[in-house]
Amino acid sequence: MREVIVAKSAGFCFGVREALETVYKEIEKKNGPVFTYGPIIHNEIVLDDLAKKGVRILNSEEDLEKVTDGTVIIRSHGVGEKIYDICCRKRLKVVDATCPFVARIHRIVREKSRDGYRVIIIGDPHHPEVEGICGWGDEKTTAVESVEDFISCGPAKNEKICIAAQTTYNLTKFTEIVDKIRKLGYDIVCCNTICNATQERQKEAGSIASRVDCMIVIGSRTSSNTGKLVEICKEGCGNTIFIQTLNDLDPEALKAAGSIGITAGASTPKQLIEEVQVNVGREF
Repeated sequence: MREVIVAKSAGFCFGVREALETVYKEIEKKNGPVFTYGPIIHNEIVLDDLAKKGVRILNSEEDLEKVTDGTVIIRSHGVGEKIYDICCRKRLKVVDATCPFVARIHRIVREKSRDGYRVIIIGDPHHPEVEGICGWGDEKTTAVESVEDFISCGPAKNEKICIAAQTTYNLTKFTEIVDKIRKLGYDIVCCNTICNATQERQKEAGSIASRVDCMIVIGSRTSSNTGKLVEICKEGCGNTIFIQTLNDLDPEALKAAGSIGITAGASTPKQLIEEVQVNVGREF
């Protein structure tokens, strides 16, 4: 019989779960239009459900400027300080569902910038979480993905530098980059801001991948934390499959697998994970 191991940490993290609950509570209040600044979650099934209930997504400052009434929910990824300023000026109700781990980085960036540090965020510069984080710094606050990117920013060796990380960044890669920067002789203060849930999820995923014939990672193509899980699982299991739903799974890829591991990104609903678990266990 085929062995199927499902990661205990797979699925919604605290921040995503709280943000979703916040949206549904605001819908129930029926106090006018409900908006989220950016998609509340990287999952099309959930987003479709919210759209049917009237929730509209604001994808830019321009979209926000057009809103005249209603509630704006700040998703778990967080936003820059300017978005709060716009909402305040327009007298819009703001419900802040920023993940506590992300909000902590906002405070670090703001405080360190005010103290004269050049703040460097190690993460994807184009990810909404990172864009929001940078929005709490100053003109020197920058996001990088490599030592080469860091050097390109032009920091001076005698400059005070604070380094933090995108909450879903690969912990091993973050440590490697920081170590290399230190060896170059820069004066840095390092803040490991990768969230506990991410670290646990990555560690468990790597452990399972190292002892199964096939590893399945469930999540959105646009999800940063899911992408990192795929990278980590591939290091432990060459036969790692990345899917968004059960429909993406090719049964032929599993035929020779006596053991299968399953993990999922922080925006993956429980029912999707259970659906994959039940079907791969049947050796379909």
